[in-house]
Amino acid sequence: MLKAAICTIGDEILIGQVLDTNSREISKSLNEIGVKTETMVSVGDDCGKIVQSLETLLESHDIVLVTGGLGPTRDDMTKKALAKISGASRWRTDREQERLIISMLDRRGIAHTPDNLAQALVPDSCEVILNRRGMAPITVYRLSGGRFTGNHVLYSLPGVPHEAVGALPDIMDDIRRHFSLSDIYHRTLVTFGIPESIMSDMLSGWESSLPEDMKLAYLPDQAIGLRLRLSIYGGRHDEEERRIRREFGKLEPIIGDAAYGWENDTLESVIGNMLKEAGMTVSAAESCTGGRISELMTSIAGCSDYYLGSVTSYANSVKTGVLGVRKETIDRFGAVSEECVREMAEGIKRITGSDFSVATSGIAGPGGGTDEKPVGTVWIGIASPDRTIARKLMFYGDRKRNIVNFASNALNLLRLETARFLKVSHILSID
Repeated sequence: MLKAAICTIGDEILIGQVLDTNSREISKSLNEIGVKTETMVSVGDDCGKIVQSLETLLESHDIVLVTGGLGPTRDDMTKKALAKISGASRWRTDREQERLIISMLDRRGIAHTPDNLAQALVPDSCEVILNRRGMAPITVYRLSGGRFTGNHVLYSLPGVPHEAVGALPDIMDDIRRHFSLSDIYHRTLVTFGIPESIMSDMLSGWESSLPEDMKLAYLPDQAIGLRLRLSIYGGRHDEEERRIRREFGKLEPIIGDAAYGWENDTLESVIGNMLKEAGMTVSAAESCTGGRISELMTSIAGCSDYYLGSVTSYANSVKTGVLGVRKETIDRFGAVSEECVREMAEGIKRITGSDFSVATSGIAGPGGGTDEKPVGTVWIGIASPDRTIARKLMFYGDRKRNIVNFASNALNLLRLETARFLKVSHILSID
């Protein structure tokens, strides 16, 4: 199986000023065509270190993809490093990329400065894939012989994310043309409500009985939950798909309704699918989550079919004046209480006319906690067509983490109540 490495270049990545999203997108594209990403590294804007890092990667990988360091400024060192690695004897201007650069400059009303036009300069040792989204071309170096054992290919991409991602289809096509590829099959089950350490204990017997060529990965995410990914490298796609589905089917009696989706499913997307299919609706009353639940629900295209709206009732006066929470409820039990979230959920359900509703009230911190109700306490209320429930949960994070935990756990409780009322079949039993 082909092995690939990804190298991001730029001091801005190493100091945390810019988030590297390119490596993720490149790795996803490689996986889709059957290339295994084994290594990811980041290197600063130093020509010598770039050369050293790339030569090391080329010694142990068939394909190396580099992003960044191709701009017109003096701190962009990638092209110089690539010229040295590939043994270039001179520089040439790629006329097609130069025409694209001039066209872009003219459309933007920018002068044809030497620095901008110099981006079409490339080492004579490379092939060029046109960059139609920016100025720096994608360059391809086919390396063999000399200090390189076997055939290796190095691709250099711009660091600007939309340019790098836009170049990936052309690069994947080039890899397909020049390499014999194997299949990689992944299947990911999405779960919520069981921490990774506990899940690992629960699945120890199942995991130890997996076939030797099937690998399990635990992929925790605070907002989405815990994803369980089974992978098989090589083989025939249809056969491996059946094998992995059969293994996942064995989990239903072990993890039950903690399993809620596949691949890129999220709590909000699964809830939306259930409601849309049933022709039902939902609303939200948020205090401590400050609109995050509404943000997540409305991030799904087509949510207007089932999401009616929300009230962010941060102040108690909004809870009583808008949602209809009784003042005596807050005076007696407090805003962070079972009684309050029940009335919040029922109030927003009544106001919007929705079939379901979710409500949150808690203490995100860092202040506001007491011995009885410490920071990290949240009450979640769910109103369904046939009942209203409330659950108390405790978390131990900073304000940002608490808000994310509050919202995701509220959505999970909404998911469970929606599935219960609609009698939705268990995901592992219908897949």
